[in-house]
Amino acid sequence: MPLILGKAFIMGVTRLKRKARRNKQTAAKRQNNIKQLTATPVIKNIDKEALIASFPKAEAPKAEVKETKAEKSEEAKPKKAKAPKKEAKAEEADAAAE
Repeated sequence: MPLILGKAFIMGVTRLKRKARRNKQTAAKRQNNIKQLTATPVIKNIDKEALIASFPKAEAPKAEVKETKAEKSEEAKPKKAKAPKKEAKAEEADAAAE
């Protein structure tokens, strides 16, 4: 029954509580998504030299090169002196003849 206060009638209001809760959740999700998309990361000025110096320097181990049998035998043999080219011999002979 409506209440009568003067000339105005006051009616009872039924609320759709579940629908209101759903609307509030979707609005909150939308706001959070907008905040995440528009958020900019903090850019810091970093001193690269100081950062590199803070790490301990570890030298990489040198890889050992295995020698083949052919290389070992070549190193063991004494190298012969190369003979002069034939053209050089011919020039020397011409020079001696003059």
